[in-house]
Amino acid sequence: MIAIDYQDRRPIYEQIADYYEMLILKGVLAPDEKISSVRQMAQELSINPNTIQKAYAVLEKEGYIYTVKGRGNFVSGNPASLAERKRNIWKDKMKECLKEGRELGVDREGCTRLVDEIFGGGQE
Repeated sequence: MIAIDYQDRRPIYEQIADYYEMLILKGVLAPDEKISSVRQMAQELSINPNTIQKAYAVLEKEGYIYTVKGRGNFVSGNPASLAERKRNIWKDKMKECLKEGRELGVDREGCTRLVDEIFGGGQE
């Protein structure tokens, strides 16, 4: 179950959308799997159904879910699209990390050594 962080500066609908996005990208929710209804999710989280509807609208716009009228919301099943999204998310996080590393004085060789260390020197 999703935990809403009321200290988070992001709106609640964004937190919900991000939660589902991560579940989908990590494969926890399978393609064509039905997700909770707006009403059910609103009751579980004790929040306004319009907030859930807004989160689902964001997810649908971004291609993570699709709606079947009268049946509910389902996880989209485009593996190529999901793979590209995963790559872009990872790339953005790496850019942030590398920027911080540069600010701390880590050069390319130092970064490469750290990556090798983290991944076990390429020997798994």
